[in-house]
Amino acid sequence: MIVDTHTHLFVEEFDSDRQQVIDRAKAAGVEKFVLPNIDSSSINRLKKTVSEYPGEMLPLMGLHPTSVKENYQEELAKIKTELDRGGYYGIGEIGIDLYWDKSFLKQQEEVFQTQLQWAKDKKLPVSIHIREAFDEVFDIIEQEKSPGLTGVFHCFTGNLAQAKKAIDLNFYLGIGGVVTFKNGKIDKFLDQIPLDRLVVETDAPWLAPTPYRGKRNEPAYLEKIIDKLTDIYQINRQELTCQLYHNSMDIFNF
Repeated sequence: MIVDTHTHLFVEEFDSDRQQVIDRAKAAGVEKFVLPNIDSSSINRLKKTVSEYPGEMLPLMGLHPTSVKENYQEELAKIKTELDRGGYYGIGEIGIDLYWDKSFLKQQEEVFQTQLQWAKDKKLPVSIHIREAFDEVFDIIEQEKSPGLTGVFHCFTGNLAQAKKAIDLNFYLGIGGVVTFKNGKIDKFLDQIPLDRLVVETDAPWLAPTPYRGKRNEPAYLEKIIDKLTDIYQINRQELTCQLYHNSMDIFNF
């Protein structure tokens, strides 16, 4: 059984054919889907999708860094209210993104740190979004680190030293379509990372793997990511998928 540990099946890009997308995923062996929230505007869509596929969709609740604006305190309050209702498997998608906009860096840092504290209080894993912000993210995790704080560095695109640091901090690496890109770089050193610290994800509808790059991504395309990992680690598919499943289960406790 395969778990897509990061997919946004609730967004409008799937409104016209969500059932067919899920059917194709199941045909490819994908049985569970971790759904990270974006902000307060996506909560109802997220919950509706979860209710339509009970036991298959594993929702996370969090505030995405690119949604951190002037009203961030109001947004955080709404996220916290929803999180306190329960039923969530983790906190996410959270983190820091300095690719699109650096003007809210201080607010992003505050929001990220606050949500890490929630994760510790509630004993939940986190799904961390990082774009051009590894130093900032590591600095805050170092401040908040504790034996129970864990989760996934979603769509990991860092270097070997950053990968090892994430693992030393008790996190896993989320491997997505980037591993199949010619210029993705992470495929050059992944074999130096223990397989028991990896999970796979699509980030659908974004970041489709080769040969679908540039098109809408979907969970069925995890096949291409798993094919690449079998090449990198030189192990058979069954052994790989079994390890990835157990890693996913260890993190999200489903």
